[in-house]
Amino acid sequence: MPYELYYWDGLQGRGEFVRLALEAAGADYVDVERTGGGRMMALMNSKTEPQIPFAPPFLKDGDLIIPQVANILMYLGPKLGLAPQDEGLRFVANGLQLTIADVVAEAHDTHHPLATTLYYEDQKDAAKQRAAGFIAHRIPKYLGYFERVLTQNPKGDKHAVGADLSYVDLSLFQLIEGLHYAFPRGVKPFAERYPALAALRTMVAERPAIAKYLKSDRRIAFNTSGIFRHYPELDQDGA
Repeated sequence: MPYELYYWDGLQGRGEFVRLALEAAGADYVDVERTGGGRMMALMNSKTEPQIPFAPPFLKDGDLIIPQVANILMYLGPKLGLAPQDEGLRFVANGLQLTIADVVAEAHDTHHPLATTLYYEDQKDAAKQRAAGFIAHRIPKYLGYFERVLTQNPKGDKHAVGADLSYVDLSLFQLIEGLHYAFPRGVKPFAERYPALAALRTMVAERPAIAKYLKSDRRIAFNTSGIFRHYPELDQDGA
């Protein structure tokens, strides 16, 4: 049976980190909400399902429901050949994925710094202040860390963990793409300041399965309803 991925239709969001792993491995999967039917909310609102997911994304594999991006990727990684063979390094990979989740949460909070229940237009002034700090301080801190992870990998600086492609590499690619969409001025010096990350970005994009996916209609475009949003007034020169 194909894997079933549950995420909001029309958004990359957190679901894209899982999609990239499935696509890179050529796995058989269904992006459930894109087929219609409201099955995602039915599961989330179920009064009988013992494995109740709090929020998407979540993955269904047979009778098993796995929530949370890092948890899903830790489960899928070994099955898809996208996790280190060494069991100890699998925990290292999970730690890196959780750190990526931290950056993603902070990127989201640049446009919704006060409350998710408010529209962006209702918190624009706070968003400008939050985005300025994110660009000036947090992006360099996170990207500098991931650059060090790559350059200090004893297996070589082409991958984040181990000697082969992992789901962490794919997620770093998506993080970099999202930051470039949301803050093109803020990350303008990216390639010269973070050459190992820039090389990883190119390496992932050029992998045949990913290159094919990026050109397909399965790859949802970035937009201002997702986690990474481009508002010109929030962008500025920086990292």
